[in-house]
Amino acid sequence: MQMNIPYSIETRPDTGLHNAKLGIWLFLASEVMLFGALFSSYALLRVGAESWPRGADILNVPLGAVNTIILIVSSITMVRSWTSLLKKDFKKFRLLLSTTELLGVLFLVIKFTEYRMKFEHGLYPSGSTFLAIYFTMTGLHALHLLGGIVVNAYHLILGKRQWNLNPEKFTHRIEATGLYWHFVDLIWIILFPLLYLT
Repeated sequence: MQMNIPYSIETRPDTGLHNAKLGIWLFLASEVMLFGALFSSYALLRVGAESWPRGADILNVPLGAVNTIILIVSSITMVRSWTSLLKKDFKKFRLLLSTTELLGVLFLVIKFTEYRMKFEHGLYPSGSTFLAIYFTMTGLHALHLLGGIVVNAYHLILGKRQWNLNPEKFTHRIEATGLYWHFVDLIWIILFPLLYLT
């Protein structure tokens, strides 16, 4: 017998949200504080530095641009996977979520290729303040993306069973996962111009 936690499907009367959506918004608020602290540190370090390199002179702008496009497309496939569940089309959901997964993995492959290229040219986090903040911010972003990939893999592996047991609850889970995925994509859309283009 499956036991439901109150408001795991129905919306809460106090917030108008179901528990999964409320929980993910609270979690994302803490993530905003984390990345906000990093962006503030970047601003303070840059303003306080006697000189600051142009990111375009050190970083691979075309690879960064390709990764930006990859993440934007992955956000589209993520939201379409959720809307497929709203339309009761589980097969299309799996196809779109698998595409999101592949795009996320492709992003990481390109990012780690870029890291390898930096290391081959002797560019390490200890080399300068710019490189330290670049590796810190993009590395933390990559860890967040990896977390999203792991959660999506879980949904792909066990999703059919969860869908059959309670389709509405599973749809809420995908919606919450999608909000996280879009947040990670948004962070990259801020990081790319901040680090690569200025």
